[in-house]
Amino acid sequence: MKDKLVTVFGGSGFIGRYAAQALLRAGARVRFAERDPRRAFHLKMLGGLGQTQFVAADITRPETVVRAVEGAEAVVNLVGIFGRDMARVHVDGARAVAEAASRAGASALVHVSALGADPQSRSAYGRTKGAGEQAVAAAFPNATILRPSTVFGQEDQFLNRFAQMIARLPVVPVLRPQVRFQPVFAADVGEAIRAAAADPGEYGARTFELGGPDRLSMIELQRWIAETIHRRPAFLELPDVAGALIARMGFLPGAPITTDQWLMLQQDNVVAPEAAGLEALGVTPTPLATVAPAWLVRFRRRGRFERRPARTADLSA
Repeated sequence: MKDKLVTVFGGSGFIGRYAAQALLRAGARVRFAERDPRRAFHLKMLGGLGQTQFVAADITRPETVVRAVEGAEAVVNLVGIFGRDMARVHVDGARAVAEAASRAGASALVHVSALGADPQSRSAYGRTKGAGEQAVAAAFPNATILRPSTVFGQEDQFLNRFAQMIARLPVVPVLRPQVRFQPVFAADVGEAIRAAAADPGEYGARTFELGGPDRLSMIELQRWIAETIHRRPAFLELPDVAGALIARMGFLPGAPITTDQWLMLQQDNVVAPEAAGLEALGVTPTPLATVAPAWLVRFRRRGRFERRPARTADLSA
């Protein structure tokens, strides 16, 4: 990747920070394409002098995408949303990026989708992500598609959100307690993006499902978080009829879950047995227990000064 120019759409987001770190460490020059480039300025400190560039671009406006990929040898699309305009972003926007990358002569395109992407999915998120994959493959046949499971990291809205709830409530309601996840560390996703961008000959025209080494149910995950932060709430496993009612109120401000998210919870979010994963990209998956306690410690009553020793639950069982 030394001195190669890589355009990254959505680099200011959660996964973008880790992708940027991996690409910059490999010596790439990274052009961050954002609707408001100022949102990505904090990434400048990750690179050396002249290693980062910033350009205004909106994937729903194809003419701005064309300018953003000009001269790039690799293109990465990280843009994803929940809520309105998902088809416009996940399908039309993804197609615009792929078409522009093809016309610009980029050798690699890395499209970050999601585990569970399926044009026939009941959820709009999964359905548009699946249709977006099809649009990308049609416009840039050698694209690499990455499908991460739920991504965790220091700034996530996954582990941190559950930990905050567990730290505050004496009784914690749990939706879909038996649905299973395979959380993947954000830094591992970043390394997967780097690997795919660096070697389109090896990884192009392939789809990879990215999951960590831990497979655990919703209730197992929340119990592990509680033990890690030294909390002992009671967990109330809600029946599906209650979960569906809560999801119907998802349009209200501050609602815990939307109807579309509820539909996504109806199936496990784990890597298929036959799928190529992180290992196929040369990345060793990181267990939750080796990194997450370092930032979850702030949810303990006394933070790092907690005297009672932690007993981290074994997630491998």
